[in-house]
Amino acid sequence: MTTAPARAQRFTDRRVVVTGAAGGVGQVVAGLFREEGARVVATDVAPADGVVPCDLRDDSARDGFVADALAELGGLDVLCNVAGIQQFAEIGKLTPDGLRRHFDINALAPLMLTQAFAEALVASKGNVVSVTSISAVMGQPYNAQYCASKAALLLGMRSLAVELGTRGVRVNCVSPGGIATPMIEAAAAGLPADANWDLVAKSTSVIPGFMPPVDVAESLMFLASDAAASITGANLVVDRGVVW
Repeated sequence: MTTAPARAQRFTDRRVVVTGAAGGVGQVVAGLFREEGARVVATDVAPADGVVPCDLRDDSARDGFVADALAELGGLDVLCNVAGIQQFAEIGKLTPDGLRRHFDINALAPLMLTQAFAEALVASKGNVVSVTSISAVMGQPYNAQYCASKAALLLGMRSLAVELGTRGVRVNCVSPGGIATPMIEAAAAGLPADANWDLVAKSTSVIPGFMPPVDVAESLMFLASDAAASITGANLVVDRGVVW
């Protein structure tokens, strides 16, 4: 039996916060940081082992989580904003509540977390990596609320990259295509029965199928590492080749 080689210890004693860590990309990336020597505080609204429960839409709960994380870690080197939601909805099914929920979780929460952790990141010359989406830069049918919220996150993070870059903090994004997670399965429930699959197929990748979460997680690890020391304000697209 062969043994997998040990991972490089790129994050020994680095202090890391990961959101959306109960499953999918967040769970994988939190595990990889720990494998590489980091001290990790992970959070999610869903309960899971090694995860601090927090509803990031709740201002008080979010502020409390930040205070507790800083107290536990004694500072911060890396913030990974992974938490997000997606629910397909055709135009007639869009609601103010649905739009607010997407913006609160996908855009407002990561921007406010970055603000809350900013001084700690300045002190450590740390960095922020946020999961946006290819949906942030392309129109997709039945996906207006997700596309709009991810576009807000992408441009918000690029703006913060300009502000924080002068203080030694890098801010980057990873934009995945389709990932094999329960979130995409749940999102598909919102597709209309008469969905126009010719339109949906416009965002099909040249390498077939959804990606495993680890493919996206490894991209986050790279941007968070010292190997990306001269990269900021970037949007790393990981989508198996959505070229149309």
